[in-house]
Amino acid sequence: MIRLKGLSKHYGNIKAVNRLNLSVSPGEIFGFIGPNGAGKTTTIRMMGGLLAPTEGSVIIGGVDMARRPEKAKKKIGLIPDQPFLYEKLTGMEFLQFTADLYGIKQDAFAEKAGKFLNMFSLFGRAHELIESYSHGMKQRLAISAALLHDPPVVIVDEPMVGLDPRGMKMVKDLFRTLAAQGTTIFMSTHTLKLAEDVCDRIGIINKGLLVATGTLTDLKHAADMGEVDLEQVFFQLTEEESAS
Repeated sequence: MIRLKGLSKHYGNIKAVNRLNLSVSPGEIFGFIGPNGAGKTTTIRMMGGLLAPTEGSVIIGGVDMARRPEKAKKKIGLIPDQPFLYEKLTGMEFLQFTADLYGIKQDAFAEKAGKFLNMFSLFGRAHELIESYSHGMKQRLAISAALLHDPPVVIVDEPMVGLDPRGMKMVKDLFRTLAAQGTTIFMSTHTLKLAEDVCDRIGIINKGLLVATGTLTDLKHAADMGEVDLEQVFFQLTEEESAS
């Protein structure tokens, strides 16, 4: 469902992302982790069509992002780390605006908006201005908007930023449900416990290079470690790469 082929982004002599090759299957939750500045957000922005790669390609559901960007973007629900919301709109108005962009019919919109507003405990605040929302409420609204058009691929950068424990549990349960229904989820996160709990496979990026990918068991083998958690594997792999 997602294919990254030789994906690179250079800023002068700095290789923010360097020839990234990766495939993610339908219904898979893929975790993308790495230190600050490793290239995670740059990769997410290229996948979402917000940033043009220096080299390589992003293929979403068989559609090349560079060649057919509108068709590729319709297959994506993109949730950036700092989602942009029109704060002079109400929550419901913002969802309606998003639905109009995707050509969602009014009957379908009313049903979907109600479902997500209830799921994320926003229904009672739906007609208030977004500028009055807390950060966590804004994050939940952004997730709702990204899922309105039933995208087969969800790309999310730091999904738990600003969420309280109840909101975190809702998002984890939602991702598991979506994946069980065949939705592909590509998730960048600093929260290693989240990646360990919900991801089928994990990729570790460091200094723009994908240094390891696989299940937690695969990563333990790559790091030549025994019964340890993802945090220990992460530090082992990224420290080895930094020292080499």
